[in-house]
Amino acid sequence: MDCRPLPAHPFPPNTPARRLDPVNAPESSDELLMLAWVAGDAGAFEQLYARHRLKLYRYLLRQLRDNALADELFQDVWQRVIAGRASWSLPEPSAGAGFATWLYTIAHHRLGDHWRSLKHRPAAPADADERLARLADGDTPERVLSEFERRRQLQLALDGLPEEQREVLLLRLEQELTLEEIGAVTGVGRETVKSRLRYAMDKLRARLPS
Repeated sequence: MDCRPLPAHPFPPNTPARRLDPVNAPESSDELLMLAWVAGDAGAFEQLYARHRLKLYRYLLRQLRDNALADELFQDVWQRVIAGRASWSLPEPSAGAGFATWLYTIAHHRLGDHWRSLKHRPAAPADADERLARLADGDTPERVLSEFERRRQLQLALDGLPEEQREVLLLRLEQELTLEEIGAVTGVGRETVKSRLRYAMDKLRARLPS
């Protein structure tokens, strides 16, 4: 079941709609879509949401390992995106950052708020990996079972990583952010990101079956 409803009020209802021609093309960049949304095109937000919702939810569920919490923080992150859109501006090309960096920075801070308030990480619920395995539509039972086992093994290996290493690994492999973007999200330098990623990969290789 896809429980990722579109967050409420992507644009104030009294804002006149403006559509920018480049946004209607499927290949529009996140940044063009964001500019169009800020300018009044609510449809641009829908495209951004559709493009990033699954990866963002997977990122949160991998870290929280709790469906209800992942749902809650998922909605909260998008509400913060909606609330903060007016402060977003097109980054300089040399900055190595864009909408995805901004989105995952919000998610990173929201996760940090959650862990600080909780003071500990909860144990993984029994169906967390099954939920991940069901995110893709149209899978055969055999494929779902195979994917479930693969994700179960991966989640167990991820659970054994330090928080900082697990986060950079997820941002790199599942969100496909660059090292510079990961550094911007987590607030550390590129070399620190590289070091954490290297240690995380070494530990995963040692723990996952070949």
